[in-house]
Formats: sequence, structure tokens, C-alpha cells
Amino acid sequence: MFILYELIFIIFAIAYLPYLLVKRKLHRGLFQRLGFLPSQLKINRPIWIHAVSVGEARVAEGLVKSLREIYPEKNFAISTITLTGNRIVRNFQKEGDFVFYLPLDLSFITRKVIRRLKPGLCIIAETEIWPNLITNLFKMNVPIILINARISDRSFLGYRIIKPLIKPILNKINLFCVQSPTDAQRLLDLGVESKKIEITGNMKFDLKDYIDFEKDYTDYRLKLGLKYEERLFVAGSTHPGEEEIMLNTYKKLLSEFPNLRLLFAPRHPERAAQIESLVNKFGFTPIKISKLSLSAIRYPLSAIFILDTIGQLMNYYAIADIVFVGGSLIKKGGHNILEPAYFSKPILFGPYMFNFRDISDLFLRANAGIMVSNALELLEKMRFLLRNSSELKNFGKRAKQLVLENQGATKRNVKKISLFISHG
Repeated sequence: MFILYELIFIIFAIAYLPYLLVKRKLHRGLFQRLGFLPSQLKINRPIWIHAVSVGEARVAEGLVKSLREIYPEKNFAISTITLTGNRIVRNFQKEGDFVFYLPLDLSFITRKVIRRLKPGLCIIAETEIWPNLITNLFKMNVPIILINARISDRSFLGYRIIKPLIKPILNKINLFCVQSPTDAQRLLDLGVESKKIEITGNMKFDLKDYIDFEKDYTDYRLKLGLKYEERLFVAGSTHPGEEEIMLNTYKKLLSEFPNLRLLFAPRHPERAAQIESLVNKFGFTPIKISKLSLSAIRYPLSAIFILDTIGQLMNYYAIADIVFVGGSLIKKGGHNILEPAYFSKPILFGPYMFNFRDISDLFLRANAGIMVSNALELLEKMRFLLRNSSELKNFGKRAKQLVLENQGATKRNVKKISLFISHG
């Protein structure tokens, strides 16, 4: 089975190479993915944490902070797959830590990296199942823990088809700290032993670990040249197809709400030029955030802002009056609605939230978020909120309260992880 898996993996990697070249996504991390770690690397039995991208890196940040408080002598080896995840991790690494890119899941590469790192424990954020990595860690007696684990609808369907193959791999993992009872049941259905499953909650509710609530965000309003009476609509983590809907909606709202301003924060900032062209097509003036200074400039009423930098979205959620979270009006599965909720913002999202199903359902049940099925509903709900300032504030308050009520998963996970560190 592993020979076939490796053969397929190699064929896919070779076929994928031209795409990476065209998209300019090849970077120095490729050598690390091939198992070439720095020759001068010296790290003493670190805790290895894998966080594939931005969301998982944020989870890892809170976890590392909590573990450092208990184990100040411990070093961390933190791997990611994406450039953005890597940059976030580098912001919170300390001296003695090692930040790198996850090795490709080929047995000879993962074996080489594990022998080099000699981790005392491997923690994987969310549900990244890499058969060779897990198997080699298991063979070398390195405990493996999945934190914030979830099994999405799509993954569950796929795993069920290959259950005889995936079951022995899953049971090489020592502990699953899952987000919800649904995730726990799905793991049981896939053949994971019940004693290995703990429902500890969703660590993304613990955003306070990296949000600075003492920070003054006034400068960001000044940067956009916003007047006191102007309101900002932030469309965050948007994908192709959603920007057109936002622009159509915005254009219709302007006749009634001339003080409304729009800021796009595309999921992939490299799409900024594409969005610029779209904004021009709608008759507005696109302005990239990277081109702005902190001086209070008054931009034309036709201005639409485009966030084309990484790691700044939280700052603009903080000064928003209304937020739409993208990837949800098209079939991408949605993105994190907890970030704007932490700033008490009224949040709208589309019907395709299957990557955050439990969270979005929780928000809808608590009347702390608004789901819109199409462009017409988006227009109606936006109009409702802009006409009713008290309702706008109440939605924001309920969103923040819901987050506060569901915190604590990080502490619960640390307690479980500590049992393995003491024996690591």
C-alpha cells in the first residue's frame, strides 16, 4: 500500500511542479520539503508542532505560548506548508526554536527529518493525515497528538471509502483532541479506539492569545482617511465570484448610504491586481493598502480599498462596522468568523460554511451571525443593519459573548499534552 501511495505522491509532485513555476510559488522552502535541513541545526528533543497554514499557525501560537509557561526549557520545531503560515510562526518563535517547511510525505524523506530533529513529541494542528510521517514517527516511538482535530464532510466521505487503509494509520496516533461530538463520532466510525479520543473544543475560540486588545486601532481609520460619520464594510477572505457580488451590493447601497466605504481583503493577496481591474470595471477607484501612508489623506468617494498585504486583516476587522466573511457564497467552505466576532462586529456569511459548520450553526442559533443565501439577501440584510444601528450593535455584542462563552480549549489541550511531555 505504501509503495503505491509513494508512487502516486511522486507522480503528483512532478506533475504539480509546472504549476508552481507558473504561479511563482517555488521558494527556498522546497529544499526543506525535500528533507534538507540546515547543517548547523542543533535542537534538543523539541516539541514538533505542525501547522499547515494561517489558521493552524494562529492555533499553534496560543498553544506554544501556554506550553512555554509550563515548560520554559522546551524548544519547539514548528513546520508549515504555506509561506503565510511560515511568516506567522516566525513572528512568535523564540531563540532555540526551529521554523521550517513540512517534509514531503515520502518515507525516506520523513525518516531522515525525524532522525535529524529527534522530537520528543509531535503535535499536528487540525487533521493533517500524512501516512509516511505518522508511520515513521510511530516506528521511532515519538508520541503523536492531533489537536483541534475535525473531520470535514468531504474528508469523512473520502476516508470512509478507504477505511481499511486509513484505519491502521489513524490508530498509530496516540491522542485526538477533537472540536466537537460530531468529529468524535466520525473518528469512531473510521475505527479509531474510543480511548484515544477526547472532546476538548475548538481552540480558535481562544483568539485572545494573539489579539492585542490594548492596541489603538485609530491609526487604521486615519490611514483610510475615514471621517467619524463614515462606516466601513470589510469583505474578508473573499474568493473569485464574491467580489462581483460585493461590488454590486455596494453600488446599490451607496444611493441610500453615501457614507459607506468598502474594503476588500482577498483570501489570496496576490489577487489584488485582479480585484483592481474589477473595481475599475464597476466605475470605482481601487486603492491598495500597501500604497497608503499614515497621514490623514481624504480619498475620493469612489475609492475602494484592497488589502494586498499579509497579516493585517485583524487590524481592519477591528475598525469595521460590518463584516462579510468570504469563501461562503461560493463552494469553498467559508473562513473564520471568530476573528471579527472577537471585535464585536456584526458578521454576514454565505450558505457554504461546511469547513466551519459547527461554529456557523452556533452563531446562527445564538442570533450572533447572519447567513445570506445570495446577492439579494446580502443587500436586504446589509440595508437592515445600516438602517438599524441598535441591531448592528446587538449582533456584534452577541458575537463577542458567544466567543467568550466557548473559550478554554487551549487549556484543556495543554492538560492532555502535558501527560505526554512528562514521558517524552
